[in-house]
Amino acid sequence: MHVASLTARARGTTLGLCLAVFPFCAAQADALLDEAASLMQRGASVEAFQLLDAQEAQRAGDPVFDAAMGHAARAAGQYTRAVLAWERVVAADPDNQTAQLELGRALFAVGDPRAARALSGLVREQGVPVDAALDVDQFLVSYDRPDHGGVSSLKGYVELAVGHDSNANAGPATAELVSPLPATPAWTLAPAALATSADFGSALLALRGRYVMDARWSLVGTASASTRHHSREARAFESEQFDGNAGVSWRAERHEILVSAVGASYVLDGERLRSIAGLQGEWIYRLDGFRQWSGFVQVLELNYPAQPVRDVRRSVVGGSYAQVFRNGALAYGMVYAGRESPDAVGVAHFGHRLAGWRVGGQYPLTNRLGVFVALDGERRHYGAVDPFFAVQRRDRQISLALGLSWVPAPGWRITPQVMQVRNDSSLPITQYERTVYSVTLRREF
Repeated sequence: MHVASLTARARGTTLGLCLAVFPFCAAQADALLDEAASLMQRGASVEAFQLLDAQEAQRAGDPVFDAAMGHAARAAGQYTRAVLAWERVVAADPDNQTAQLELGRALFAVGDPRAARALSGLVREQGVPVDAALDVDQFLVSYDRPDHGGVSSLKGYVELAVGHDSNANAGPATAELVSPLPATPAWTLAPAALATSADFGSALLALRGRYVMDARWSLVGTASASTRHHSREARAFESEQFDGNAGVSWRAERHEILVSAVGASYVLDGERLRSIAGLQGEWIYRLDGFRQWSGFVQVLELNYPAQPVRDVRRSVVGGSYAQVFRNGALAYGMVYAGRESPDAVGVAHFGHRLAGWRVGGQYPLTNRLGVFVALDGERRHYGAVDPFFAVQRRDRQISLALGLSWVPAPGWRITPQVMQVRNDSSLPITQYERTVYSVTLRREF
C-alpha cells in the first residue's frame, strides 16, 4: 500500500534525524544524544526515550534535543510526548518540512488526523499516514471520519472491473448428485442449474458524506450503485445493486457511535430479487491513529417480492479490531453471529442461525504497491428439514482472496485479485466452488 512510507523514511539513528532537521547540529551533538543514538541503533527505543526524558525539563527548547526526543518518543510509542517535542521544533523553525512531517505523523498517531491534514500539501505527500485510516475504514467502518477542521465533507469513487467467474450462478459442478437420503437414487439436475463459467464486466459508483453540526454531532450517509454484466452464456445472471445508509453520529474523545437507517435493492436479470430495510448501530473506539476496536448490531428486513414466503428478519451482532503497523502493514479481524427468522409460519427451513469470522491484512512492497490477503468463513444451520429434499440444510462456507494494490498516481488505484469460494452443504444442490479473477480500476474524488 502507499502507506509504506509511514515509517520507512523515519528510520535511522536519532543523530541522523537531527542532522536532517538541522544540518549544522553536528557540533552540538553531545554525549547524551550520542548515547541515545546508539540505543536507537540497537532497537532500544524505550531506553533511549527514558534517557532523554530525564533531561527534557532542562533541555526543552533546544531544537537538536527536541528532534531527538520526538524521534525516540514516537519509536517508543509515547505519541503525545512526540507531539510536544516536534511542536517545539516546528516553533523554532516553522519552514522546516522534515520537522512538520514528523509532527504530522505524531499527530496522526494520537488520533488527530484532522490536525495532520492541516499541514502543507507537500508534507502530506511525503508520507503523513492519513491513508492508513482510510484503509482501516474501507474494511471495517461504514462512514468517513471527520475531515480537517471539523468541516463537512463529501467524497466518492468510481470503480470499473473486468474478470472471469468460473461459477457465475453458484451452481453444482456435476449434473448427477448423490442423494443425502439412504437407498434413494441420485439427483439429476437440469443443464441450466449447473455451474456456468463466464467473463464479466462491472461498474460501481459510491458516495459518502458527513455534515458536521457541532464538535460532537454529525449527519452521515453513504450511497452506492453497481452493475455487473456477463458474457452470453451467463446473461441470465446479470445484476444491479443499490445501497444507501443515512444516520447520525456522536463523537467524544476516542469514541464514536453511529445509528443509521439502511436500505438496499438487488436486481437479477431485470427483476427485483430482494430488498433490504432496517437499522444498524456502530461503536468505534480509536486507541490512537493506528489501532481501533469496533462493534456493530444490525436488524434488517429481507423481502423477496416474487416469493414473499421467503421474507426474513436478519439480526446480527459483531466486533472487530484493526491495526496499522509502523512499516505501513495493516491487519484486521472480525467475528459476528446472528440469525434469520422467517416472517411466515411453518417455513422454518428458510431461516437459519449463523456465525462467521474474517481476517486479513495488507503488506507494503513499495511506497505505491502492496499485497493483500483476506480469509472469510461462515457457518449456517437452518431451522428445519427442507420439505422438498427431506434434508436439514447446514452450510460451511469459506473464501480466500489474494491480490495486489497499486497506486500509480494520487487518487488512482489498480487492484488485480483472485478469489476462491467453497460452500460445503448438506444439501447437494447448494454445494459449489467458484474462482473469480478480476482487475479493478478505481478513481477517488
